[in-house]
Amino acid sequence: MKRFLWLALGAVAVYAVYLAVSLYLMPPVAQLRDRKANLVIQVKDWHGDYHPFVVGPQNRYWTPSASIPAEMKWAVILAEDADFYRHEGIDVKAIKNAIKYDLEKKSFARGASTITQQVAKNLFLSREKTLTRKAKEIYLAKRMEQELTKGRIIELYLNVIELGPMVHGIGHGARYYFGKSPASLSPRECAFLAAMLPGPRLAYNPYKNLGKVLKRSNMILRLLEAKGVLSAEEYRTALAETPNVGRMQKKVDESIKRVEVLANLSSAKGPAAPDRQEQGADREPAAEPAAEPAAAPAPAAPPP
Repeated sequence: MKRFLWLALGAVAVYAVYLAVSLYLMPPVAQLRDRKANLVIQVKDWHGDYHPFVVGPQNRYWTPSASIPAEMKWAVILAEDADFYRHEGIDVKAIKNAIKYDLEKKSFARGASTITQQVAKNLFLSREKTLTRKAKEIYLAKRMEQELTKGRIIELYLNVIELGPMVHGIGHGARYYFGKSPASLSPRECAFLAAMLPGPRLAYNPYKNLGKVLKRSNMILRLLEAKGVLSAEEYRTALAETPNVGRMQKKVDESIKRVEVLANLSSAKGPAAPDRQEQGADREPAAEPAAEPAAAPAPAAPPP
């Protein structure tokens, strides 16, 4: 028994040293203060392949903070991290609840990541669910809060979020779904895009679950009105607005036509080809829907 205890303590000590070295070798975050700097990261598409993605002004869809509507900033804050302006990178209470939940489920089912943690993960870490990666995420988030303003963190977050198939960032998302610049988004459209964040690949994919996205966007609009971001009249107007989903349907129709063309071309080569084309054309990995976060009082002043 004593030998087993010593072995366990030794394993813990070795892991602690490994973790300390890993944290020491983490990339510097001070470089992110420079709004003119560009960082190239790797993003995974919906088929599992990685592609380079530029974070910074060299990205043609890059949207500086001044061009992002306040309603868009508040929509993601209230829906994803209501205590964003009060915490220093991590939400201790949320982490405790997540640990309790994960122990009950015997898995890493809930992450309790703040917006700052999500930025750290998206820019510097993989998506693996391990204790080591979580420790790195927390460490980087704390450093970001020390080096960057809240406004800069939100700017980075909104420029790397996933909103569709290889659609990353509010600049690309606004044009992809609504054919307009982010600065021109209405409160309803802001809430619509924010509603997709927990699962744009499946659970909150507007092509597949439009009603679910609209329902969650209604909830986000209520939060915006409750926190004073929208007046009662603006809330009623936004709630009555139906997002122009015509562009979405057009994209779906074009995708179906491409599949039909490929199938017809393949049929000339052999009877089995069309089925393989059709099976591959709409392949998409499933994503677990995230729980809708509870709101907490937000600061009266709009985010920078």
